[in-house]
Amino acid sequence: MDCTTCSFNKQCRETEVCPATSFDRDEVIGKYSEETVIVQAAAALVDAGRAGTLSRLQETIAFARQMNYKRIGLAYCYGMEQQVQQIADVFRENNLNIRAVSCTVGGIPQNEVNPASEYCTVSCNPIGQAMQLNHHKVDLVIMIGLCMGHDILFQREIKADCTTLVVKDRMFNHAPLNGLLQQKS
Repeated sequence: MDCTTCSFNKQCRETEVCPATSFDRDEVIGKYSEETVIVQAAAALVDAGRAGTLSRLQETIAFARQMNYKRIGLAYCYGMEQQVQQIADVFRENNLNIRAVSCTVGGIPQNEVNPASEYCTVSCNPIGQAMQLNHHKVDLVIMIGLCMGHDILFQREIKADCTTLVVKDRMFNHAPLNGLLQQKS
């Protein structure tokens, strides 16, 4: 399946079953019925006419409130610490309890994380970040600027609901879609 090259006239957008799907529709609907709280919280942001009226930060705060999350974890790249301090302040101003953990948590040298590395400087530690946030029993984790690959390791280890606020893209000031414009020219 490749929906970008659909040969079925995008009939899925008309609530028709696409012949290319390989999942059991009833099983999928059943799984959504197990996640009604998240489904309804997301729908309140999109279906209730709020789509396009809130920034991602505002949406995250509204979603956290609607889900009644008590502890919010911020997993962030140390290179974005100033921005994360501002983000944490915004969450605190909205009466949300924050636990912010930098990627350098634990101060582990790179050559201990990656024996192939010759560097003895501090390594990013996404697994340690996740373990630290798991220890704090956070309800929601917001990833902010984790490196490619580190985000994957982090998500494999974290035990809480997880979303991304900022994707690291050093070339395009953390706005990866801006790279598409350059590819077109």
